[in-house]
Amino acid sequence: MTNYANNESTFIFNTLTIIGIGLIGSSLARALKSKPGLVKQIIASDSNKENLAKALELGIADSTCENINDAVSNSDCVILCTPIGTYETIVKKIAHSLPAGCVLSDVGSVKAEPIENIVQYLPSNVHLVPGHPIAGTEKSGPEAGFASLFEGRYWLLTPLENADREAVFKMRRLCEGIGAMVEEMDINYHDKVLAITSHLPHLIAYTIVGTADDLEDQTQADVIRFSASGFRDFTRIAGSNPIMWRDVFLNNREAVLEMLQRFSEDLTLLQRAIRWGEGDVLEALFTRTRDIRRGVIDARQDVPPSPDDTK
Repeated sequence: MTNYANNESTFIFNTLTIIGIGLIGSSLARALKSKPGLVKQIIASDSNKENLAKALELGIADSTCENINDAVSNSDCVILCTPIGTYETIVKKIAHSLPAGCVLSDVGSVKAEPIENIVQYLPSNVHLVPGHPIAGTEKSGPEAGFASLFEGRYWLLTPLENADREAVFKMRRLCEGIGAMVEEMDINYHDKVLAITSHLPHLIAYTIVGTADDLEDQTQADVIRFSASGFRDFTRIAGSNPIMWRDVFLNNREAVLEMLQRFSEDLTLLQRAIRWGEGDVLEALFTRTRDIRRGVIDARQDVPPSPDDTK
């Protein structure tokens, strides 16, 4: 069995397998294809045959493989781009097909529980380097991807304490090579931060759009017809992949519930301020939140990624 850790190729990885060729997986494939010298060849694997056919048609993979054991058997890097609820089943199946020295990573937005579920199956000579690109859109499928998705966006790496540093370094080089800004973060801290910056906003969006859907028919029709920018933004978020977000909330439940409780307490204070006409309280809150918005703009994370013609 080949030990890829000692490979002296100029490529970061010779053979990289992407499992799951949806929005993130296909965008990663496109990004790697647009940056020669990062990987020698890309293998796409997916349980959906149509997705694999589309990957070949779009030219974003050098080959496809429906059998995931065959797909990873000669790879020096494997990246899981499937819903986090599938991780354990997939890793349990492919664990003994992974070559010695192979780097296993992922793109999931929850880390602690999914990683705990899979680490038990991995051979000691396979290097786990979990990751999470802070990028995406509400669209899904291989045709939704685009090469510039990760440019100027953070890609968080959450290696375990005993992680192989060479493997971490390779993943850093790979992510930076497609334009991402890489930072390392503790797994549990990652889940807490993402609970407030991503998971709770999605939960609120799903709830607001669901509330609108429960209104009387005429009111509901007018809500849709006269949607202001705020509601339109909520519908965009609420249009995200339901399976992916189901898995997110089930796997990060403690952090999400903690942030949801804090949000509920703040919402109660806001209700009181509106009820009693406490304009100074409202103005102070809105001033503080406007400053946060300015911070997001200064960090250049306010402009959503846009598709390019590399499809």
